[in-house]
Amino acid sequence: MAKLPSGQPTPANKLFYGDNLDVLRNKIASDTVDLCYIDPPFNSKRNYFQIYNNQGSEDRAQAQAFTDTWEWGEEAIAGLAWITDIARLQSGKLTEQTVELIRGLEKVLKRGALLAYIVHMTLRIVEIHRVLKPTGSFYLHCDPTASHYLKLVLDAVFCGQGGDYLSEISWKRSSAHNDAKQGRKQPGNIRDVILFYSKSRSWLWHWQFTPYSKDYLEKNYRHVEPETGRRFRLDNLTAAKPGGDVSYEFMGTFPYKGRFWAYSRENMTKFYEEGRLYFPKNGGTPAYKRYLDEMPGVPIQNDWSDILPSQGDEYLGYPTQKPEALLERIIRASSDEGDVVLDAYCGCGTTVAVAQRLNRKWIGIDITYQSISLILKRLQDKYSKSGDWPQVEANILLDGVPRDIASARALANRKDDKTRKEFEKWAVLTFSDNQARINEKKGADAGIDGIAYFLLDKDTNGKAIFQVKSGGANRATLATLNSDRQREGAEFGFLITMDEPTKPMRDEVTAAGRFKHPLLNREDDRLQIITVADILAGKRMDLPMARNDAVKSAKAEAVAQPKLL
Repeated sequence: MAKLPSGQPTPANKLFYGDNLDVLRNKIASDTVDLCYIDPPFNSKRNYFQIYNNQGSEDRAQAQAFTDTWEWGEEAIAGLAWITDIARLQSGKLTEQTVELIRGLEKVLKRGALLAYIVHMTLRIVEIHRVLKPTGSFYLHCDPTASHYLKLVLDAVFCGQGGDYLSEISWKRSSAHNDAKQGRKQPGNIRDVILFYSKSRSWLWHWQFTPYSKDYLEKNYRHVEPETGRRFRLDNLTAAKPGGDVSYEFMGTFPYKGRFWAYSRENMTKFYEEGRLYFPKNGGTPAYKRYLDEMPGVPIQNDWSDILPSQGDEYLGYPTQKPEALLERIIRASSDEGDVVLDAYCGCGTTVAVAQRLNRKWIGIDITYQSISLILKRLQDKYSKSGDWPQVEANILLDGVPRDIASARALANRKDDKTRKEFEKWAVLTFSDNQARINEKKGADAGIDGIAYFLLDKDTNGKAIFQVKSGGANRATLATLNSDRQREGAEFGFLITMDEPTKPMRDEVTAAGRFKHPLLNREDDRLQIITVADILAGKRMDLPMARNDAVKSAKAEAVAQPKLL
């Protein structure tokens, strides 16, 4: 990815790895973003006073990064203090409505998971408002269990500073289903909420349209022009009140009794010459032919049930992935080509992918390296086929990713990284060039931090397992890795370590032997040691007949296993 070389222009697109609050506050200038869409983690399966106390399996991956954040703890306490600090109000950084709202919600909700979530969101909504241009728009994707609280926050931040609430959009995220399996008697929950706000009373908007229904077409566009096959409907050419010279004979016809022509003689003649007039076979007043292929469709309303969830080749397996059609509608409606689109919780990168395709500049932020990796791979997969990836890649500033040993150590020693294993993810995904899969098992990973696949033949996969150590690696570490490799039926075991290998460690590599590929004249050490310094210097995984299609998603899919060794 592009860096910031001296004297060189900053790349148009930016992908930030880190806490979005820190990035918003310190790395994005005020009044620079045209459109912001966010889809922060939420959970509609539990009572909203128990958000993320019990995650469902399908949204666990995204929720995991926020489990600690949304418990009432030091971060929530600090956030609440920041919001209610009278000096912040006096400085103009917060509206009085925002401060009083959070104080009131503290009394209502008490200090728990939900208030921690509201505090978390308020801090970021304040910064998103700041970075938006005066003509900017903000879409917040949430679910009905917390949307009413978030709307209050948005009203306080946006409407309290001259902005406007524009719409509550309903998106049908799934087909009808029975929620009885959750042990609850209730209607099926199938919709999400998208809250739409503008920073000022002057915002950018381009109407978007949906196709006409089949019933509407059959009823209103039932005529077909024999010469061209074009479908059309008939519009009245008369008016109730005269407006100029509209009492005239045209092609031997007059308007109905008590009516007048709606157009001048000149325009009527023009319509006739263009073939736009329809004359009834039994005579009478002509009508105007309005062709279906000239009509844009039905203007979008606030019920977006026409957009289906991600499926087919677009689906990456990401637990809360949104369809590209959803983001395309938002981006087309609220931005122009060349505008800046921000997603502060970019997940698997749908906003980024669509903004890139629609020729917008974009800013993506995510706190997990697995998301950063998935976004880069998503873009690489799409633009490599056309040969455009080198240019696309050169135009991305990748910020927050380790560039030297010091920053790699800082990532490994992050105090807030109790469960995310971000250093391991960065090491495995960077070395594998985003081709490995991360082992998501917490505390029971059996010594395996990641898995990559290669082909033994056209029908059989070989496997390489990864273990990452930020310090303390020794010969016993490699012996254990080799045992894990054999247990997992893997041909290779990669140890990624912050430390330089010792002679006993190199001896252990030699003792593990070599693997000869059955179809290639190639042998490789079954155990391999890769240092963080190697990765920073550009060393990448080199498997024989490596699969570059094995990672399509953040969620692993079943892959045929090789025979045990």
